[in-house]
Amino acid sequence: MDGNEQAAQFIRDAHWNDLPDAVQHHSKQCLIDIIAAMVSGVLTPISDITAGYAPITWPGDDATILLQDKRASVAGAAFANACAANALDCDDGGAYTRGHQGAQVFPTALALCETLRLGGSEMLTAVVVGYEISHRFARCWHDYLHPIYQADGSWGSVASAATAARLMGLDIPTIKQALGIAEYHAPNLPMERDLIDPAMVKHGHGWAVMTGIVAAELAERGFTAIPGLMGSEKYKDWLATLGNEYIMVDGVDFKSHCSCGWGHTAIAAVQKLQREHDWQVEDIAAITVEGHHWAVVLHTTHPTTTEEAQFSVKWPLAAYMIDGEVGPDQILEPRLGDAAINALVDKIELVESEEFNELYQPSFEGGDEGYSPGRVLIRFENGSAIDSGVVTESCRIGARGDEERLEEKFRWLTGYVLEQDRIDQLLEMLWHFEEVSDVRELTTLLRKR
Repeated sequence: MDGNEQAAQFIRDAHWNDLPDAVQHHSKQCLIDIIAAMVSGVLTPISDITAGYAPITWPGDDATILLQDKRASVAGAAFANACAANALDCDDGGAYTRGHQGAQVFPTALALCETLRLGGSEMLTAVVVGYEISHRFARCWHDYLHPIYQADGSWGSVASAATAARLMGLDIPTIKQALGIAEYHAPNLPMERDLIDPAMVKHGHGWAVMTGIVAAELAERGFTAIPGLMGSEKYKDWLATLGNEYIMVDGVDFKSHCSCGWGHTAIAAVQKLQREHDWQVEDIAAITVEGHHWAVVLHTTHPTTTEEAQFSVKWPLAAYMIDGEVGPDQILEPRLGDAAINALVDKIELVESEEFNELYQPSFEGGDEGYSPGRVLIRFENGSAIDSGVVTESCRIGARGDEERLEEKFRWLTGYVLEQDRIDQLLEMLWHFEEVSDVRELTTLLRKR
């Protein structure tokens, strides 16, 4: 049995009651995190644009575009919700993927479950399927295309197709076709170009979910595809554990800041210096940030859009040093002219470290080794200096993340959009989401009022 057959069997046969307790629990943590990202994402221009566009291009009454008082077809609603889910870059990240999974599989599952009148356990099961396929397929995809770095929406098309196929109840031969269609039609997303010149195209999540859903729908109608990469003998070992080892339990973690994760190590280094030394921001003369290539690529200095602010090391770091957090208040357009933050940004220098490149490369290539190091050196006006040394943590709420920190993040981000009683209702529902009989209970709670 090749990897494509294994993947299709796993997608068809997964059931909520058969999933280990740790997987069930972590899937609800992922749900809480991505709902926070989607809700707060409606604050952004990209959310307004896509929510207005989707009902025109994909009209229908199938599914809700959250908090926008609009509805569209399954593909249309998923497209708009996926764009909102990643709009603030505060959504989860996964091992082997170089990117974000929840912002793709959840909007896909939500739209289909709403139109099919399915319940919470079915949605969470399909999401687990999407995560587990994405960990494995993304690893194959990046290896196959190496050294071309394509963004999440490329491999996310296949993860979304897997999620859709599970909910649509497709049989094994049809699932294999759906995965192959999604892979072949996956968008070409030259990620480094967007890191250099950040724009709304970002990770391509909207196109990923649209491609995945359409792939499943086409397969159901008899549309065919070439065999997918997961069937390659080269990747046999990467698929062998599917259904037995759930990578998402330890392989999915959650952000503490609204910005690209490659810049979070610098914030962690500053946090270390805050714990170890007594100093004031106004006394700083210069800051040197050492990082690997992919951190230094995030070179935007004075952003004019939220996308530029997210894909920067200097701006989020300076904002954190002044405000103590990096959230919507720090990265949305109204704040980007802040004189104090911009003045501190001008004192920051980024330096690429070959040593850090070597330490990070194994991880970037999809291996089990390697880590993302950084270092911050702060010089003061009086001539003194403090050095964080090499830092490897990234300010994330770890895999198997603690519930208290996750709830704090949820209340923080949703509080920009929702009133307190609705936040309380949402948290109660999401922690017990497997008991929800119809996902429309969630979409009703997330309508615009």
